[in-house]
Amino acid sequence: MRIGVPTEIREEEYRVALSPAGTKELTKRGHEVLVQRGAGEGSSFSDDAFVAAGARIVPDAEGVFAQAELLIKVKEPLPEEISRLEPRHILFTYLHLAPDKRLTAGLVASGATCLAYETVETADGRHPLLSPMSEIAGRLAPQIGAYFLERMKGGKGKLMGGATGVKPASVVILGAGNAGSNAAVIASGMGARTKVLDIDLDALGAVRRMLPAVETLHSDQLTIEAEVAAADVVIGAVLVSGARTPVLVSEDTVRQMQPGSVIVDLSIDQGGTVATSEPTSHREPTFVKHGVIHYCVDNMAGVVPMTSTIALTNATLPYIIAVADSGVVAAARADQALARGINAMEGKVTIKEVSEATGFPYFPLEYVLPIEYM
Repeated sequence: MRIGVPTEIREEEYRVALSPAGTKELTKRGHEVLVQRGAGEGSSFSDDAFVAAGARIVPDAEGVFAQAELLIKVKEPLPEEISRLEPRHILFTYLHLAPDKRLTAGLVASGATCLAYETVETADGRHPLLSPMSEIAGRLAPQIGAYFLERMKGGKGKLMGGATGVKPASVVILGAGNAGSNAAVIASGMGARTKVLDIDLDALGAVRRMLPAVETLHSDQLTIEAEVAAADVVIGAVLVSGARTPVLVSEDTVRQMQPGSVIVDLSIDQGGTVATSEPTSHREPTFVKHGVIHYCVDNMAGVVPMTSTIALTNATLPYIIAVADSGVVAAARADQALARGINAMEGKVTIKEVSEATGFPYFPLEYVLPIEYM
C-alpha cells in the first residue's frame, strides 16, 4: 500500500505522523511510504533520515494526496486538506469531531474512510492511540500551571512547591484517567498539594495506590465547586470517548477563583471541561477571564514534538501496519478496537457519539461494513 505522510499545516504544529523508525518498519514489509519534503523537520527528523529508512520524498502535499491511499497525520485536516480527500482515501489521524460540525461535514462530503486515533478503543476501555498524547499533555500541564503562576506571567506569584514555612500551591485535577494521573505524578513531584477528582472510584483507587500523598475525592458538583474555587491551578483532564467533554466547572465557579489562578484545560480538543474555556494556540496560549489565566492549547503535546512523534508512532504503528497489510475492511473485521476508530465511511457518520454531538444521521458501522466478531 502507498502510505502518505503530509506536513502538518496547522500553525505551530511541529509533530509528524511517522518517525523514520516507523517508516523502516513499513518499507521492510513492502509498503511504499511517501513523505512530504520537510514534514519531519519540526520534530528534528531530516528528509535524509526518512530516505535512509526507505521513504520517497514528495515535493508537496498535493503530490502526497494524489499518490497515497492511506494518509496518516497528527491533527485533523484543515479545509485545504479536506478538499484533496477522495472516496479512495483512508485518513488516519486525531479527528475530535464531536465539537466540530464543519469538519464532520467536510469529511462526510469527501466520502473518505476516516479513522480517529482517539476513538480506537479496546474491549477493556483503553484508548491505546490517545494514551501517548494524554500522558505527555498530563505531564506538561503542571509545568505550564507553575509557569503561569509566576507573577511576571500574570499569576498570583506562588511557587508550586512552596518554601520552608510557606504552603505550596494547591493543584486540583479533574479526571483520574491517563492524563489526570500523569498530571498528578508531576504536580505532586513538584511539591504541590495535589487533589484528583473523578466519579470512577477504581480510577481514584489506582491513583491513591500509586501516589499515597495525593488526595482523591469523588467528583460531585458541590465538591468540584469548593475545590476549584480554592485552587491555585486547575487541570481539566476529562474524557468521554468520541463525545463532547462534559462541562464540570461553571462560569460562576471560575468567578470565585482568586485572581491570578490558572486553568489548564486539557479537554479543550473535545470542547473543554470549563465553561469559560476557549481554544488557544502556542503563539497566544492564554487569555484572562474573571481574573483567571486560561491555558487551552488543543495541541499541547506539540511543544515537545520529538518526544510526541516517537511516542505516537510507537502506539499507532501496529494499527497502521494492519490497515496497510490487509486493507481497512479486513483490518476492521479482524480488530474491534480498530473498527471503533472508524468515524466516517462512504459519506456516513459511523460513531454514535459524533452523530449525537453534530446532528448528522448515525449509521452503525455494520450498516456500511458488515462485521462479524469471534
